[in-house]
Amino acid sequence: MGFGINITKAKEIHKDYIRNARKPLLEALDIEFQKAQETSASTTDIVAKKQALRDAPADSEITSAADTDALKAQWKTDILGTSPYS
Repeated sequence: MGFGINITKAKEIHKDYIRNARKPLLEALDIEFQKAQETSASTTDIVAKKQALRDAPADSEITSAADTDALKAQWKTDILGTSPYS
């Protein structure tokens, strides 16, 4: 009898990693947003970055991942920063 990976549980853990990684990023973007509003600067890019972070846990690549390697490859370093798997 061997041990295996519960891919459903692995996907939930991966989503938790994303949520933990995005929290400080969203907080920093909130500050940038407030500063931009104070100076009447454009907030379009900030809003897009925040939305990308909010959408990250619902990425379809997570749902379609068949194994842990696919989950690890799904980590978007351009949005979330350094992967917790490296």
